[in-house]
Amino acid sequence: MKKQFFRLTKIFSSVSLISAFCISAGAAAGVQSTSVSVSTGGLDAIWSASLVVQLTLLTLVSLSVVCWAVGISKYSQFKKIKSANEPFLNRFWKSQNLELLYNDCDQFRDSSLARVFKAGFLEFKDSGNQSYGAENIERALRKAVDLEVAAMESRLTLLATTGSTGPFIGLFGTVWGIMGSFHKIGATGSASLAVVAPGISEALIATAIGLAAAIPAVVLYNNFIARIRREETALANFMTDFINIIKRAQAK
Repeated sequence: MKKQFFRLTKIFSSVSLISAFCISAGAAAGVQSTSVSVSTGGLDAIWSASLVVQLTLLTLVSLSVVCWAVGISKYSQFKKIKSANEPFLNRFWKSQNLELLYNDCDQFRDSSLARVFKAGFLEFKDSGNQSYGAENIERALRKAVDLEVAAMESRLTLLATTGSTGPFIGLFGTVWGIMGSFHKIGATGSASLAVVAPGISEALIATAIGLAAAIPAVVLYNNFIARIRREETALANFMTDFINIIKRAQAK
């Protein structure tokens, strides 16, 4: 991520230098030309932008909206898991009969620990006290843990993709807008602000929206990955404790 940040910094610095050159050239030419009023507001720049830049902005806005929807959904998912895991874990350690706890698992539908326990206890009932029972139970628990982690990681690839490609998509719109300004300079033979300002304005808006889409996506992705690692550790610890309980029960 640091290498990508430095690379983006160099790219945007180059774009800024080009933009500054166009604006300074326009200002120099404007000294000798008639003053022209140009509307360079944000909405005006978007509506007057080229079709390519408008499609670029639409793509970035769409990615941003979807990322925020994924973020809200994931936040709700992790909140439900946490609120359900705590009472189940307390019930698990206080329970004297795993059969009764298994029958009450439906009370903890949002608990990832309850689902792992259910998978392991089903395998325990099927294998009984056979010598290979512990190995089968461990495999069933490991599979259940992997399924829970996969469910928590679902749709996070969209956040990672937006975070890594958003600035470059915005940079594409930036380069296209600046290129349009240079074409107008060549076509009109003038570098006044009236010629270069619209293209520079839409170019900078593309840069801003690209960063606005990428930065929240990266923050959300890192936050959710950290939560998943904590949940994965909790599941692994629970799996180890449950296997030890099963082995002690089989040894009796």
